[in-house]
Amino acid sequence: MSNVMHPPSPASPDGSMFDDLDEIIEPPPLVKLRRRILSNYSFLFGAFALLLVLAVAVCAPLIAPHDPYEQELSSRLMNPFWHDKKHDETHILGTDKVGRDYLSRLIYGSQVSLMIGFSSMLISGFIGTVLGVLAGYFGGRVDLVVNFIINTRLAMPVFLVAMAAVVAWGASLTVVILVLGLFLWDRFAVVMRSITMQARDLDYVTAARALGCSAPYIIVREIFPNVLSSLTVVATVEMANAILLEAALSFLGFGVQAPTPSWGLMLNEAREYMFFSPWLLALPGACLFVLVLAINLFGDGLRDVTRDQER
Repeated sequence: MSNVMHPPSPASPDGSMFDDLDEIIEPPPLVKLRRRILSNYSFLFGAFALLLVLAVAVCAPLIAPHDPYEQELSSRLMNPFWHDKKHDETHILGTDKVGRDYLSRLIYGSQVSLMIGFSSMLISGFIGTVLGVLAGYFGGRVDLVVNFIINTRLAMPVFLVAMAAVVAWGASLTVVILVLGLFLWDRFAVVMRSITMQARDLDYVTAARALGCSAPYIIVREIFPNVLSSLTVVATVEMANAILLEAALSFLGFGVQAPTPSWGLMLNEAREYMFFSPWLLALPGACLFVLVLAINLFGDGLRDVTRDQER
């Protein structure tokens, strides 16, 4: 017998060698996810700013230099550190009209904004998602009833209804959260209805029906995980919307009441000093701007990062 070595056989017609090569070249899912995160600057900036605000809110008792409720009339309307006149080194960002430290109130105000935005988003998201998914999956009479509810809600001006509800039930943090949560679910319902109507006719849902899976199983295990990307974007938009609505209500005196440190309430209290102490308006306004921008950028970036995870 000869010891001649034969060359390897060529790839099979079905291309199995090329499939193995693709598996070797294709990076793992976690590596792909990390690459998408690091290349998405909107997501990185939004996540960093949002985590920074969240850290400030959680660590408020540790980093606030003064009690946000403590009044010192002898130090009222002190200028921030960049002013040369009437500046106190113990109050870096100055004081308000009753001598409360402005930096401390801004720090504690982040707690109020995040609490209202997140709580309202959870309530409205649950209501809107349930209605939208039911209407989109079952259609027919269920869709007609949900559409009627959505149209009825859209005919009601949120801001005016919120003001009337606050007047009827009293202005407090709990009332503001409940009112915003019960009246901001329409966008969730419309988006989830549209996406569910598209997803219910896809192959994997049809295959689940053919296997005899129940409707609740298909909705929870097949449809819902594949619409989370769009749901995340709507959730961040509604969270930012709730924060802005709370600030507007507090600015008009129908939201969080004094002496609670709310950024909208701080804007209301600074109106009469806008020409003499404009920083009283600029600082809480800048905080609102940064927080809302961070939430929106985070939501858009998260949608782009997780888009390839869907089927």
